[in-house]
Amino acid sequence: MTTLYELREGVAIITLDRPEKLNALTVETREALGTHFETAARDGAVRSVLLQASGKAFCASGDVSKMGDFTAESGRTLLKLAHRMVRNLANIEKPVVAGVRGAVAGIGWSLTLACDAVIASETARFTQVFRHVGLVPDGGAVYFLTQHLGIQRAKELVYSGRRVEALEAHALGLVNKVVPDAELDTAAFEYARELASGPTFALGVAKKMFKLMHQPDLETFLDAEAWAQGLTLLTEDHAEGVKAFFEKRKPVFQGR
Repeated sequence: MTTLYELREGVAIITLDRPEKLNALTVETREALGTHFETAARDGAVRSVLLQASGKAFCASGDVSKMGDFTAESGRTLLKLAHRMVRNLANIEKPVVAGVRGAVAGIGWSLTLACDAVIASETARFTQVFRHVGLVPDGGAVYFLTQHLGIQRAKELVYSGRRVEALEAHALGLVNKVVPDAELDTAAFEYARELASGPTFALGVAKKMFKLMHQPDLETFLDAEAWAQGLTLLTEDHAEGVKAFFEKRKPVFQGR
């Protein structure tokens, strides 16, 4: 099992549980998360959701062992799984809290951006790693980052792929609260439990109202993202990015 699901005091606790691989997402993990999010959305006993992870990192993006092996068809299949996962998370009509520490990279960051609130350990560091391997951001990252930051700041993070430490993320409005690492699990659960005691139906309706503020909608954007990522998976720059990653050197991109 790469994920865990528990209902406690009205809070559905969904845990990424692959700590030896920094909770990098596999196909199995994406499928399981999509199902967990759907379960939490439908279960009337669930009043809020907490997304967290085992070990020292929240999620170091996708499973690098498969990187570079994609065809146009297999890459699109993986993206469809990712999109089901993100849509099911974003569409939960209940408050969703992420508790994160360590690496929050690539699609791992996309997951937290799809949540309603983020409680971060002081060790958390956020990265749009896609540019380092010649890919576009996925998991709705551009959609969510632009909502949070506006286009110019979102572009800077995507184009640079630089690391954003927890305190900067808080200053940018990407994190609600930063706590000492030893306090993260308790602080995140207490926040989720507080939300679980609220007027769940009203909060769910308010969440839908927030979604109406943004165009295009998430589904339209994810369709465009699948087209864009399907193209970049086949570029020479992506092949060079993968090779450089495994050789532990800086990639030399040619722009094609």
